[in-house]
Amino acid sequence: MENFIVSARKYRPDTFESVVAQASITNTLKNAIKNSQLAHAYLFCGPRGVGKTTCARIFAKTINCTSLTPETEACNNCDSCKSFNSNRSFNIHELDAASNNSVDDIRNLTDQVRVPPQMGKYSVYIIDEVHMLSAQAFNAFLKTLEEPPKHAIFILATTEKHKIIPTILSRCQIFDFNRISVADISGHLEYVAKSEGVEAESEGLNIIAQKADGAMRDALSIFDQIVSFSGKSITYSDVISNLNVLDYDYYFKMVDQFLKNKVAEAMLTFNDILNHGFDGHHFITGLSSHLRELLVCKDPVTVQLLNVGGEIKERYKQQAQSADNEFLLKALEISNECDLQYKSSQNKRLLVELAIIRIAQLTLKKK
Repeated sequence: MENFIVSARKYRPDTFESVVAQASITNTLKNAIKNSQLAHAYLFCGPRGVGKTTCARIFAKTINCTSLTPETEACNNCDSCKSFNSNRSFNIHELDAASNNSVDDIRNLTDQVRVPPQMGKYSVYIIDEVHMLSAQAFNAFLKTLEEPPKHAIFILATTEKHKIIPTILSRCQIFDFNRISVADISGHLEYVAKSEGVEAESEGLNIIAQKADGAMRDALSIFDQIVSFSGKSITYSDVISNLNVLDYDYYFKMVDQFLKNKVAEAMLTFNDILNHGFDGHHFITGLSSHLRELLVCKDPVTVQLLNVGGEIKERYKQQAQSADNEFLLKALEISNECDLQYKSSQNKRLLVELAIIRIAQLTLKKK
């Protein structure tokens, strides 16, 4: 049986060009290499799954490449690149600070730093989750970080910059990685699906992108999960059933009922949602998001803030024309109030039902 490689590893970027949605950072790193202006310490910070460690590895590989391409990318043909690609490079050292966070671990590292590289110009030390180092380990690391040998470059990666002591921060060039947008994640998932021979509906990929919350690694893990569930064809219905996401249709139907003051029908729709295994809090947060999307559709300037694509986007635009701003703002206020009170409420179902009745009554005078 052929060994399966998860998409997050199989499609891990190996060039600056293939890194998704971090162009400002990759361009800065490429320019630093091109102009031979390499700092001795870098700090890559940002949320999980956005490319911090990946960029550190690409940077480490590129600075040791002996024949860079005109685009300042590694050639993949020289001895240094080949040894890196086959995971046998002696120039790149990775330390996971989550499990190696003691003073002794850092002292071993600082002893290793003194040894010059056998091949290439630089020894690169990538320290992942650096915020996990103990206070004593940070202090032991300070002197080496301030005055390392000429051949040593440190790349520190962290998801929690605020936990790093100021004396470390002041010695590093700091790069803040962004959360990846829904559109960028969705676009990359389309490329992965095409490469894997998977037919995928854009609405389904959009849901995966939203669920990933700005992390490409999470998106690719969810993508693998859906492919395991549905095979070589990913549909919107497969995604929402597998990820336990409420169908957009429920929200479109309920807002139509609100606009026509159909209180009884709205109550029955909510009952149907509960019967499908969703809880009231899941529903009310989704309703708030739906009302927000309708509100941003009202103005051509804010349509770009819409987090959905494809046919669903057109449905939002159509429904937004039927609802006025006053209704949407008051409905959002009621749903948000319900969301805040949900955890402390003794009768959660009644709380949500009251919110539904209040929103439906907003249109009573216009009936």
